[in-house]
Amino acid sequence: MKDDTDLTGTNDKASLSRREFAALSVAAGIAVAAGGSARAAAAEVTDSDVQIKTPDGVCDAALVHPRGKGAWPGVILFPDALGLRPAMRDMAKRLAADGYTVVVPNPFYRSAKPPIFASGFSFQNKDDLAKLGELRKPLTSEAVMRDGAALVAFLDSQPAVKKSAKIGVQGYCMGGPMTLQTAAAAPNRIGAGASFHGGGLVTDKPDSPHLLVPKIKARYYFAIAANDDERQPDAKTVLDAAFHAANLPAKIEVYQGCLHGWCVKDMPAGEGGKPIYNEAQAERAWSELLALYKQTLI
Repeated sequence: MKDDTDLTGTNDKASLSRREFAALSVAAGIAVAAGGSARAAAAEVTDSDVQIKTPDGVCDAALVHPRGKGAWPGVILFPDALGLRPAMRDMAKRLAADGYTVVVPNPFYRSAKPPIFASGFSFQNKDDLAKLGELRKPLTSEAVMRDGAALVAFLDSQPAVKKSAKIGVQGYCMGGPMTLQTAAAAPNRIGAGASFHGGGLVTDKPDSPHLLVPKIKARYYFAIAANDDERQPDAKTVLDAAFHAANLPAKIEVYQGCLHGWCVKDMPAGEGGKPIYNEAQAERAWSELLALYKQTLI
């Protein structure tokens, strides 16, 4: 496949040169080759339910890490709009099999417990969309930043987390902006961030997530769906400019031919029943994530 749109920001203070990005690409290729063994190793992880105290209450979450005694870099995985569910736990297990301690929060803990949509979800169902809208109302930028700081503190309290390593944060759909909000809430601990088909990264509101970039110290990867880029073609340019202005490295790519949600296996079908999940391109995005983490969370 021809290379997609790629905007790369670098700086002097935390430089990630084109040569280093080339090294990341090589590492990504290695990660693809190792994908099968990583999936096979997914059975060698511990998956437990945890309760995390936040300033706003108690957040239910999944905590996944490799089996046995040890400490590994921590990662926060923010789910998409369908919330904490088996598909997200499976992602956490796969990541844990590569040597990370992963927490997956229920972002809607203020309002509901999972499964959020027990009978399934449809983007064509007005009732489902209305329910989602209500669930998202409490998730202001300030609320998510409080949650993010609490999740970082929780990871740092776990014996399975390597305290000397930076923490990673990744998010899907509405979880994309949450990565920026968390990175801004705990800049000294978050060392890498990744957003996959993130929604609302750049808005015209005073609390737009991209305006938090000056508070961030993390390296970033943004994977943008082609149809999201069509709806907001200037978002990638604004993001790139924000990271350049903050002297922070960010790799920004538009995945041509991919629809919003393409990284998530259980994503409901889109208009006309067209599949959204794209396995080949989801694997490519996963490889970029692993390459970023392997270089940064050390």
